[in-house]
Amino acid sequence: MVETVINVLDDGELRRILVVMAHPDDVDFGAAGTVAGWTDRGIEVVYLMVTDGDAGGFDDTITRREMAALRREEQAAAAKCVGVTDIRWLGLPDGRVEATLGLRRDIARVIRQVRPDRVLMPSPERNYERIYPSHPDHRAVGSAALDAVYPDARNPYAFPELLADEGLEAWTVREVWLSGGPTANHYVDITDRFDRKVNALRAHASQTGHMEDLPGMLRGWLSANAKAAGLPEGRLAEAFHVVDTA
Repeated sequence: MVETVINVLDDGELRRILVVMAHPDDVDFGAAGTVAGWTDRGIEVVYLMVTDGDAGGFDDTITRREMAALRREEQAAAAKCVGVTDIRWLGLPDGRVEATLGLRRDIARVIRQVRPDRVLMPSPERNYERIYPSHPDHRAVGSAALDAVYPDARNPYAFPELLADEGLEAWTVREVWLSGGPTANHYVDITDRFDRKVNALRAHASQTGHMEDLPGMLRGWLSANAKAAGLPEGRLAEAFHVVDTA
């Protein structure tokens, strides 16, 4: 069940969705239940992770290179919980991402490769009500990804080397979903997929293993989203800001 206050593309119209996130686990905290619903409906979902998450974790005995490798493994395991197998990596340093022309080009490249109907990304706006989604890497990736959607990926004269050297034709993304921002205009009921979201986050053991009541924490966030969406008590929802980019 989906509660919405705007026109959103029907999932039946979609063939592919690209998820662009800053770190391993970002998609699972923000949208794992929603992604599971997409793959259940036969939509191909591709992940693009901008960093390896090498600055994460709590174990001083693990080198940063080892942490990066571990987090790639954890993201692969988490993705399987929600039906995703195609994960691509840019390998930028965790904690030092900036919305550069180079990052815009790299994301536009993957958009032209995948040719998605919808792109999910972090919000480029700071959320003052909940500061954690507003990590500077998240905001930088959201800004670069939104610019890659419009105008870069659809403009054949933007980054002309993508066409001239790589044969990547321009592509127009029809819709963007922003996660973790200060406003939401679309809610997805994930109550029936909550366990899969929990399992996906538990796969990120280096980041969530210390959380004594991960399901309880998630239920608090998701229940608040469901209430904002006007869903019945006991339901759980993920929140997004949907933007028409057709």
